[in-house]
Amino acid sequence: METLLATFFLFVFVPLVNPAPPLQQESLQVYEYDTDVSVGSLTQQDYEMQSKDVRKDGMNVSLDTSPILQSDDSQLDVPPTKDTNLPTCLLCVCLSGSVYCEEIDIEAVPPLPKETAYLYARFNKIKRIAASDFADITTLRRIDFSGNRIEEIEDGAFSKLLLLEELSLAENRLVKLPVLPPKLTTFNANQNRIKSRGIKANAFKKLTNLAYLYLGHNALESVPLNLPESLRILHLQYNNITTITDDTFCKSNNTRYIRTRMDEIRMEGNPIVLAKHVNAFSCLRMLPVGTYY
Repeated sequence: METLLATFFLFVFVPLVNPAPPLQQESLQVYEYDTDVSVGSLTQQDYEMQSKDVRKDGMNVSLDTSPILQSDDSQLDVPPTKDTNLPTCLLCVCLSGSVYCEEIDIEAVPPLPKETAYLYARFNKIKRIAASDFADITTLRRIDFSGNRIEEIEDGAFSKLLLLEELSLAENRLVKLPVLPPKLTTFNANQNRIKSRGIKANAFKKLTNLAYLYLGHNALESVPLNLPESLRILHLQYNNITTITDDTFCKSNNTRYIRTRMDEIRMEGNPIVLAKHVNAFSCLRMLPVGTYY
């Protein structure tokens, strides 16, 4: 009987004396969790203190500890480079010496970068071209003002453009032509209101490189005088031309003269009957396009 009672006490009470390992693991987990909370609280307090310091300076700026954004903020401290051409190149498109200002409703020629070689300002509301518009832009080779409302071109507006080769003033409201630069190869003034008195007698005489001349859909009463030998294409369709002379294209005092470069003359849509002026075409390789009867 005594032996049985001793065995019972050993089975029941001995396990209660030994410490339980799982309780030690739980205490360790609680310690780690408390440590995380304490670190998080410290970070939050530091953030609030820094926010208060920022507000003391009278600035309402959100604090950002991101290294990338801090790097961006340091870049903003650098003063921007001054660019006097920035307004025009924001309004237009500037690309490798070309400026595209098309269909943006501008009413005047914008300031151009000094290295501009090609200007495209079509379909705007430009009414006037001033001499100061191109005074410092001597590098221009091509200008296109088609589809504007130009009524006036100030004297000398193109006089300094010694490299200009192509000029288009088509679809405007001009009644007379400006003085043209000497190296032009192409000049387009189609669809204006130009009359013969609006073209000076020697307007084209010194343009020894001019190959393409477009004056169709105007109000000309006669063919312009002193057309250069370099001319290849001449468009005079749909004007009010009623007469031409033997010296208009040829030379009446030289029956052997041939205008070798002239490839095309368009005169349809004029009230003139070309068959009545046969001698006017004797030096041409091809007859003009127009009415012959």
